Amino acid sequence: MITPADLIRMLDRAAQEHARDRRRADALLYTSQSGEPETQSPQQPDTPTPAMMPTRRAWAGPASFASLDMQELPVVREYSAGGLIFDDEDRVAIIARHSRSGHIEWCLPKGHIEKGETPEQTAVREVHEETGILGEVLESIATIDYWFTGTNQRVHKLVHHFALRRIGGELSVEGDPDHEAEDAIWVKFSDLDNVLSYPNERKIAWLYARKLNRQA
Repeated sequence: MITPADLIRMLDRAAQEHARDRRRADALLYTSQSGEPETQSPQQPDTPTPAMMPTRRAWAGPASFASLDMQELPVVREYSAGGLIFDDEDRVAIIARHSRSGHIEWCLPKGHIEKGETPEQTAVREVHEETGILGEVLESIATIDYWFTGTNQRVHKLVHHFALRRIGGELSVEGDPDHEAEDAIWVKFSDLDNVLSYPNERKIAWLYARKLNRQA
């Protein structure tokens, strides 16, 4: 027959065994560097070790964003030509245009290549339209290749630059059919690096100066 005293002893023993099992289970949640189970000391921070961390998901490749992928813009290629038109005093005709922000930018005359034209023919026509100076092509300098993004397309643009010699005409922007040129002036070739607004066009002038120096 189980007396009340025996029942109290049985319940006390069961509580002790339960507490011991709980401590063992907690000890297995933490691992040392050797991999042996150990209990957490009072001085250790209450933070999980790698043994408690969830298993890392397998890598499934780079993330993709459907909303952006669907908005990929079409690519359009544009071709232009222009260049350095020299007079007898070693000056170059350049034009002023308004930028999108409204500022005046000094640049070399150039424009789109029309159907059936060669880059050389376009350079002669565009220089004449935008500066009033009629020239003939002496030689090719370089082609600028760059990208820019418009409202609904990406544009890959190539601009062929030539050196031209003046054979006629007077400085004027009245013949520009697009009315983009605000003004045209003569600038000493050696001063172009300080006047031209675009780094790529300053490089064109630098490349031609280096070419002339090598020929000399």
